[in-house]
Parts: sequence; structure tokens; C-alpha cells
Amino acid sequence: MNEHIMLLLAGIGLIAIICQWFAWWVKLPAILFLLLAGIVAGPVTGWLDPDALFGDLLFPIVSLSVAVILFEGGLTLRFHEIRGLERVVRNLVSTGMLVTWLIVALATHLLLGFSWELSFLFGAVMVVTGPTVIIPLLRTVRPNASIANILRWEGIVIDPIGALLAVLVFEFIISGQGGSALSHTLVTFGTVLAVGFSLGAAAGYLLGLVLRHHLLPEYLHNVATLTVVFGVYAYSNAIAEESGLLTVTVMGIWLANMRQVPMRDILHFKESLSVLLISGLFIILAARIELEQFIQLGWGALALFIAIQFIARPAKVFISTLGSSLTWQERMLLAWIGPRGIVAAAITALFALRLQQQGYEGAELLVPLAFTIIIGTVVLQSATAGMLARLLGVAEPEPKGFLIIGANSVARAIGRALRKQGFRAVLTDTNWKHIKDARVKDGLETFYGNPVSDYADRHLHLVGIGRMLGLSRQSDLNALASLKYRPEFGRKGIYTLQSSADVNRSEKLVVSGEHRGYVLFGEDVTYSKLASLMSKGAEIRSTLLTEEFDFDAYRKKYRNRAIPLFALNPKGKLECFVAGGRLTPQPGWTVIAMIQPEEMSARRAESAGDKKA
Repeated sequence: MNEHIMLLLAGIGLIAIICQWFAWWVKLPAILFLLLAGIVAGPVTGWLDPDALFGDLLFPIVSLSVAVILFEGGLTLRFHEIRGLERVVRNLVSTGMLVTWLIVALATHLLLGFSWELSFLFGAVMVVTGPTVIIPLLRTVRPNASIANILRWEGIVIDPIGALLAVLVFEFIISGQGGSALSHTLVTFGTVLAVGFSLGAAAGYLLGLVLRHHLLPEYLHNVATLTVVFGVYAYSNAIAEESGLLTVTVMGIWLANMRQVPMRDILHFKESLSVLLISGLFIILAARIELEQFIQLGWGALALFIAIQFIARPAKVFISTLGSSLTWQERMLLAWIGPRGIVAAAITALFALRLQQQGYEGAELLVPLAFTIIIGTVVLQSATAGMLARLLGVAEPEPKGFLIIGANSVARAIGRALRKQGFRAVLTDTNWKHIKDARVKDGLETFYGNPVSDYADRHLHLVGIGRMLGLSRQSDLNALASLKYRPEFGRKGIYTLQSSADVNRSEKLVVSGEHRGYVLFGEDVTYSKLASLMSKGAEIRSTLLTEEFDFDAYRKKYRNRAIPLFALNPKGKLECFVAGGRLTPQPGWTVIAMIQPEEMSARRAESAGDKKA
């Protein structure tokens, strides 16, 4: 028995990772494949029965997992990112939410024949979008910063608000109708708001103080924060039922906007944990569906999906963005993107179970109906939103640009070479003269400031940037920048240039390769060497390889005169030459290298010959 349970749990994890990997490979939201996997594992094959596997622990596990997901989402919400668009977000999660609720409730009643009680409950659940589907969708669609920030804030903030609305409707239903039910609902509303905001703010502030003043060792930061989230969520729900989601969201937002609190490692830990929890939850909840219930819903479910996609969402966005500075193209994309996610599924499953226990007819159909809307919105929007964003001209460019640490002479020369090939290059430096030369003399894009500062977090825009080149003369700054930007660009997007000291140091004194990324241009290539060659007339040139003049011929012609820097393939992809790399450009590629004048090479050869003699 225990072996069977362990196999099921391990199988869920394995399936989740395969779905996430496949989604990354085909560049589609993972929720699609997670839902399909859950349906196959549950109702189709019968391999997974979540109720039998978890028993009474199923919904506590789901609830705690959703709490972690919303807390992690709250940690990403910084007020400065939404400056100027606060009113739009506020409208989306208030008046816009009410518009969605009423339209969905009316459509559910008319199209599916649900009672008004169940229709209003389902409408309340369907107002949520959620970070579990919005954030992966934003990664593939890449809309501009205004749209991305609005959707992210809306998705995270509206989850606890939607859950609160669903709680109020549920309380109204089970309390009966009339004045007593209304007064009970209003008391519940006030209690949930008071507990959620006060407890969330207090917990966030106290945890922030503990982290700011280093009252916990660093190795306990992640585990302690996770434990506090669980405790605050459970305690909040004990005080006021279903207030926990609001509490943990407020706690996360408070911590995200509290100054001098080291949250980066905690955020990275929570991001990884959220991926695991989201993946497992979608598989588990999808496995609980019964296929017969989908058939029972009939065409009415499809009609409801169309009403949500083409009536409710556009109406919400139109009303919420009146008088804003958004263009009609931005509003159109906002009106198109509003997928439902794990919070909608979890809340629907929770309330459907409670209503079934109360004997409400049709409550068992709420879960398959919710999954119909989830699958429909995710499939349609993930397949079309990217194309629509490009057609409307509100998509950000491919992240092919380079963030260059340093604006010295070598960095500026490489920046000019990259720009000549059509690549964006942003040079950062704390030396004003270097920045001024890059701006005025070379016309390069620059950022004056420390690239690892809080100021850079707020003002260094990385739209269209996909790789980092550490070209500063300070090797420690290159290594520090590598650590900072590796989560942004990935390990494969970090490159640093060695200093002369690095070459001569023993292994125990050199920064680990894991922390500094790939070593640029070769084992013996340093900043000093490149700067010295440039001072003596060396230039960066590009050469197109052909069948007759291939890379072997190129190396034979230039011998020791060329230091290959980059290679551009016919599809426009730029590759960096690195130490220990096996990059071999083919005919049709363009090699970009620092070429020494022939007379310089001759003098060096003569000098070497004299020394040898």
C-alpha cells in the first residue's frame, strides 16, 4: 500500500516536470498539458484518484498550496511598476470585477439553466484570472510593460478579492434569503477585510523587520518564510473563514514594497516552489473530473465560454480603462487576455463540495463547468495572444540585445560592433566620463549607475535584452552582476571577460565559473590584452565566410592576428566565442573579430624571435 502511494506521488511529480518541459519546448502555457495529463491520469485511465490518495487532506493541501502561490505573486508586486496606471488596476479589480460577475451570472442562468444562487456563485468564482496562467502567458506573448504590469497586478490582486466575493455569495446562499442573510453577509465581508488587511500587514511588517535586521540566519530565511505563510494563512482562516488568501496576498505585497528587506533569495525559492505546486494542483484537480459531467453540460458550456471571452472580458476592460492613457491597441489586447487558473479551479471545487453536502441540485456540475472555462480561455488565448500582440504592435521585441557591464574603451568598441549587426546594446558604468563618451562619441545606449543597485532595479529597462557581457575592468563587479542577472537571462546568457589578475591567480583565488558565466573570447584573452591591442591600432571587423573562404581559411589567413569575438549565423542568431567552446562557424556565417594590423603582428613575431634567439 505504501509503495503504491509513493509511486503515485512520484508519478505526479514526474508527469508535472515533463509537462513543464514540453510547454517550454513548444512555447505554450504549461497549464494546457497539465490539465490534459490530469484528465488522462484520472477519468480516462483511472490511474489517479486524488480523493482516495489524499482523503481528508486533499483540500487542506490545495488551500495551503494556493496560499503559497498568492504570497509568491504578492512578492512580485512593486508599487513603482504600476505608477500612472493605478486607476486602471483599481477599476479592473472593483467595478470591472462587478461587471464580469453580473454578466457571467446572467449568462450561466440563461444558457445552462442553473439556479440564480449557483449562477451568482459561479459568476463570483469566474471573476478571477490568476498568476498561475497570466505570468506564463506573459512570458510567451511579451506585451509591452504597461500591459504586462496591468495584467500581472490584476491577476494577483483579483484572486483574493474574487475568493472573498465567492465566500460572500456562498454565505448568502447557505444562510437563506432575506434580511438576516444580507446582514450576515455584510458582517462576513467586513470581518474578512479587517482580518485580511490587518493580519497581512502586521505579519509582513514583522517578518520584514526580522529579515532586515538579520535576526535569522540566511539558511533559515526560505523555510521560516514558508512556515510563517502557512501559519498566517491558517490562523487567518481560523479567525474569519476564507480570509487567508487575502491575508497572504497583503503580506506578500507589504514585504515586496518594504525597503532594505533581502527578498531575492526568498522570491527565487517561492518561484520554484510555486512551479511545483501549480503543476501538481492542476493534475490533481483535473483528475477529479468525471467525463460524464462534461457531456451533461452540453453546448451551453461552450456558449458560456463565448460569452465570457467576447462579452464579459471586453466589457470589463472597456469600462475600467475609460479616461486612461492606454491606446486602443493596448486596450484590445487587455480585453483579449483573461485566462482562468488554479484559484478558480480550487475555489469551485471547494464550494461545490460544500453545496453538494448541503443538497443543492446541480452543484456537482460547477467543477466541470469551471474546467471548461479554464481550458477554453487558456487554449484560445495562448494560441492567439502572441500573434494578436504583434499585429497590434504592442509586443516587445525578441530578447536578442546585450547588457554590457562597463563602458570602457573595449566595451564601447564591442557595443559599436553589436549595434552595427543590428543588436541592441546597453552599457552600464559608474564612471561618468565613460558613459559620456559612449553616449556622445559613439551614440550608444547607456545606464549611468551601478548595475547591481536598487536604483538599477527600478530604472534599468531590460526590454529586448537577453544576454549579459561582463566587460568591466573590475572582475568582482562582473561576477556580482553575473549572479544578479542569471535569474533574468539564465545561465546560458551570462558571459564575462577575464582580468589579467584572473589569469595569473591560482584556482583557489579565482571566482567560480558557476558564478561568473562563460569566459569570453578564450582562456588567454583579458581586458588588458584587448585594450592594449586597440591602443596599437587593432579594430573589430566582420567577415562573411563562403564555401571557398571557410573558417579554416579564415584562421590560416589571419593566424595570430585575429581574436574571434562573435559569430552570426544566416538566421541572425549571434553566438559568442568562449573558453573551452567548440563554436565552428560554417559558410554563410559572419565572423566578428578583433584584427591586429599586419605590421603589429610582424613586430610581435620579430620580438618573439629575438627573445628566442
